Amino acid sequence: MGVKFVIDNSIVMAWCFSDEASKYADIVLDSLERHEALVPAIWPLEVGNVILAAEHRKRLTESDSIRFLNLINDLPITVQQETPDRMLREIFALARKCYISSYDASYLDLAMRNGVPIATQDTGLKKAAKRCHVPLFNGQQR
Repeated sequence: MGVKFVIDNSIVMAWCFSDEASKYADIVLDSLERHEALVPAIWPLEVGNVILAAEHRKRLTESDSIRFLNLINDLPITVQQETPDRMLREIFALARKCYISSYDASYLDLAMRNGVPIATQDTGLKKAAKRCHVPLFNGQQR
């Protein structure tokens, strides 16, 4: 497997909802044929929450949700666990410093600790990554 990178939920959800699709999200998805994505421990819950909300709003049916979850489960996405103490100290401090949510900070922290780029469509997270010298994943990294 090639380069590792962190992928945030804004990219993953773009694969699920046609009105959130983007060329960048497609490039990231295509890159998973040769690269591995890392996500923080909160990611599965974040995905589940968005899917459930979409079902409640009738954007997805239960069968749509199951199909999508099966598809992403087959992708080379590795969940990295974190201690609650670290989440409430270092990641919380990073969120405060960068003016982002603690959820977004967990993605940024993971990229920083692993020295890898981050794939995101979130404007605030992009700005925080730039301030912290974390490159954006472009699909071309080797």
